[in-house]
Amino acid sequence: MSSAASDKKKTEVGSYFISNYPPYSQWNKEELPAVKSALGETAKDDTPLGLYLHIPFCRKRCKFCYFKVFTDVKAPEVQRYVDALCNEISMVSELPVMGDRPFRFVYFGGGTPSFLSPKQLTKLADRLRQHITWDGAEEVTFECEPGTLSETKVKTLRDQLGVTRISLGIENFSDKLLEENGRAHLSKQVFNAWDWITAADFPNVNIDLISGMVGETWDNWRENIRRTLELSPESVTIYQMELPFNTVYSKDILGNKVESPVADWQTKRDWVSYAFDEFIKAGYAVSSAYTVVKDPSKVNFSYRDNLWQGADLLATGIASFGHASGVHYQNLPDLEQYLSTIESGELPLGRGFVPTDHQRLVREMVLLLKRGYLDVGYFRDKFGVDIVDHWREQWDGYIKDEWATIDGDTIRLTRDGLLRVDAMLPAFFEPEHQGVRYT
Repeated sequence: MSSAASDKKKTEVGSYFISNYPPYSQWNKEELPAVKSALGETAKDDTPLGLYLHIPFCRKRCKFCYFKVFTDVKAPEVQRYVDALCNEISMVSELPVMGDRPFRFVYFGGGTPSFLSPKQLTKLADRLRQHITWDGAEEVTFECEPGTLSETKVKTLRDQLGVTRISLGIENFSDKLLEENGRAHLSKQVFNAWDWITAADFPNVNIDLISGMVGETWDNWRENIRRTLELSPESVTIYQMELPFNTVYSKDILGNKVESPVADWQTKRDWVSYAFDEFIKAGYAVSSAYTVVKDPSKVNFSYRDNLWQGADLLATGIASFGHASGVHYQNLPDLEQYLSTIESGELPLGRGFVPTDHQRLVREMVLLLKRGYLDVGYFRDKFGVDIVDHWREQWDGYIKDEWATIDGDTIRLTRDGLLRVDAMLPAFFEPEHQGVRYT
């Protein structure tokens, strides 16, 4: 793993957030025959199915962004991508792995999905519904950047796309910090968007915040939490800022040898802990290392919970990640290659990985631990492994550090453990995957 995944104080360059296993750096194009085989076979009927759609366009590239995004694109280029995405979905809809299974969850991610115009969104929805339906989905999530929204667009998301969960990327309420970190929106646009979103009556509205943006202070962080509580969203997601290799900040640190401008890990954890305490006082419940929810009986995070437990995810869009019958895959990351491959009538598959049963166990365990607890019996029944006995040394160490407790068949993280969970996870990786680059 990179140095950033360790428990060092300084926020150094490298991946910290764990979203899959084995590490993406281990995936390769030699596994594509296995990926095509998995997509070409009928899946188990009881395996949940999800759909991910990647929209890679943004008005600006944030200085901390490490996703596949494009800025300064012209309307014909955007339209060509939307057409390709529609054609890819048409091909995906005919895959045997999809069969007659309904989509349990759908996720529009980016980039900035709300970059698309109402007309493009309607065309996308119409094309999708020619081949698939998500009318019965538990959750349809759409990521939004406040400055790209309009009243018409918000209504289109609710009425035409059937979005049930809006995730609004506010990140911070300070205009000074937003400008410093390269965000495209300012706070005024947040409040305009909020009025439209509230009027559209989405079942779940999530606000994204980032702990540790460059320039953050305790006073400003308290103000962020106060303003978020005033808006009273159904859920709030708080990420601790990291510095993967391909961010603007990281390139400056590595190239110009400057000091990391991001707050140290303990400060970021203190800020998240403060936020958790304030939300708990207001009646929210902590749902994971990153999320609080107002009403746990109403908000269930279908995308997260199903994906972490081995659901199939059909990935569409450039560089998007999917899973089919236990096999991991990623689409081509080069835009022209992605587009031309689809235009030639082929799926834009780029690389894959076929995990062993043990690697599937590790994946589920490390991802589910992000909730703050594990049911030992679940893994014993599903994988035939006692995860306490198998990783006794690691758990004993975490108990000694007061980051975890074990009571019968329940492993539970303490607040200190929950706040550093991503730094704890690599200890469960197989030896060959410890010390390697994550992405």
